[in-house]
Parts: sequence; structure tokens; C-alpha cells
Amino acid sequence: MDRLDHLEHLDKNLVDELAQVARETVRDELREQSRKQRRTAMLYAASGALALYAGAAVALAIGLALAIGLPAWASALITAALLAVAAYVLRGAAHPSRPHPSAPHRVIGGDAPAAPPSGLGMPYPPMPKEPPEAPHHEAPHHRA
Repeated sequence: MDRLDHLEHLDKNLVDELAQVARETVRDELREQSRKQRRTAMLYAASGALALYAGAAVALAIGLALAIGLPAWASALITAALLAVAAYVLRGAAHPSRPHPSAPHRVIGGDAPAAPPSGLGMPYPPMPKEPPEAPHHEAPHHRA
């Protein structure tokens, strides 16, 4: 029996070592993926910041062009109005008030929406028309 106890100890050590190697491998892989995602996020952030400055330069150019024939306050007001209209149009494009003609009109379970914007299926299960009945409690069956 001493020999079998020794083998059990070896098996436990082997399992522990395999688990440690698996943990380290997963940790290294996650570290590598997060490093790539951080780099991508930084590039997107830099791109967004530069786009913001580019938009500000365009707005300034429009304001200065309008200021040639108008007072400065009027050109600034017109530029602000143009930016507000552009923002409203972009917001409307992001959140359409009525569904697009090519969008599916499938409704499952009554009043539930067809699918959430993410496209992952229904956001919640459909509601039943009537509440469920209370379960009937019976005496437990015992074998004699």
C-alpha cells in the first residue's frame, strides 16, 4: 500500500503542476490581448482628439469666412447654428424615430420588441398573458 500512496502523491503533484502551467498560459495570453487592446484604444482616442481639433478648425474657418461680409458676432452665431443642425442630423441618424424599411418586423411573445439594437436576441423573455398558477403541494411520497 505504501507504493500506491506514493503514486497518489505523484498524481497530485502532476495535477498541481498542470494547473499551474495552465494558469500561467492563460494569464500570459490575457496579458498579451489586453496589451493589444490598450494600444488600439489609445490609437482610437488619439484619432478622436485629432478629429475634434480638425472640426474646431473647420468651424473657425467657416466663422472667419462669414466674418468677411458680416459682423463677428453674426458669423459666430451662424457657425454655431450650423454646428447645432449638424449635431441634430447626426443624432437623428443614430436614433431613427421609425424603423428602417429593411429592418425585420418580427415580434415574439406579444408586445416585446423584435430585437435590441445589439442584435443579440430579445432583451428579456416575453411576458405571459396570465400569471402562472400556484404549484400544488402534495405530501412527499415515501417508500416503506
